[in-house]
Amino acid sequence: MLGLCLAIAASAHSAQGQNTPAKEDAQRRWAHAPTKVDPMRGVFFATTQAGQRIVAVGDHGLVVLSEDGKTFKQAQKVPTRSALTSVHFHDAKQGWIAGHDGTILGTRDGGEHWEVLRQERGKDEVLLSIWFADAQHGFAVGQFGLALETHDGGKTWERRTLSTQTHVAEKHLIHLFPGRQGLLFIAAESGTIFRSADSGKTWQAIQTANKGSFWTGKALSDGSLLAAGMRGHVYRSQDQGLSWTATVSGTQQSLTAIHERQDASVLITGTGGVLLQRTGTDPAFKRHTRADNASLTGVVSHASGDVFVSTAGILRND
Repeated sequence: MLGLCLAIAASAHSAQGQNTPAKEDAQRRWAHAPTKVDPMRGVFFATTQAGQRIVAVGDHGLVVLSEDGKTFKQAQKVPTRSALTSVHFHDAKQGWIAGHDGTILGTRDGGEHWEVLRQERGKDEVLLSIWFADAQHGFAVGQFGLALETHDGGKTWERRTLSTQTHVAEKHLIHLFPGRQGLLFIAAESGTIFRSADSGKTWQAIQTANKGSFWTGKALSDGSLLAAGMRGHVYRSQDQGLSWTATVSGTQQSLTAIHERQDASVLITGTGGVLLQRTGTDPAFKRHTRADNASLTGVVSHASGDVFVSTAGILRND
């Protein structure tokens, strides 16, 4: 499993034919994202916030922005048409995107203009997650154990090996997320969680009872950790990721992103329109299914309400 974007892109692609770029000169085709796109109906793989601004990324180099959570516009400059799978902002201005073809983009103006920091077209590199500890130190991870680290804000990247065991080192690394006091985690293939207690210098592979891949993870404000992924599996850790136990999710749909609101309630998005919600101290999730059955890929909580991204575009709970 190469992660969320590879699992759902094929089915979403045909449904979004109006956003597929026309045939062009090969060099021009990959130099810029298409501009004649309905920003509300693109195929999206991830979202985050840059201050109060919502930033969502997706197929064909699509990057859209919103100030109010209701109206979206395309970024002014995105110099790639590679699928974009992950986005992270250090503050309201500086951010990074990772995607297919080993692509890493950077911005310093809140996402309006992006520049290519790294790209390996033709090498079949798929990056699935990017995260920065500060403005200089960051990681990007992806398929077949691909792990990159930068200490200069993304200008240069070095490959990292997370394990000396080949069968562990080549697992797909799907979602990188931070814990407390310098802890880092990677939700990975075949129920594996990679854990670092020294800010990414060394890593330990922890095998859970889950046989499917984890697609997402999150450190919550109560000190616990959640990981979720294929076939509705949700696992919880209460000892900073050293051990994990299964939690009933009430669904067999694959789960794509975990989000904690300011009131500590937790949302988990999934394929087939599934949305899991947990409130208060109750660890149990309640399952809701959207009438449109859209495959949800992420969510942010804005002043205007929850905003979801999906393979069917931007969605709300209005």
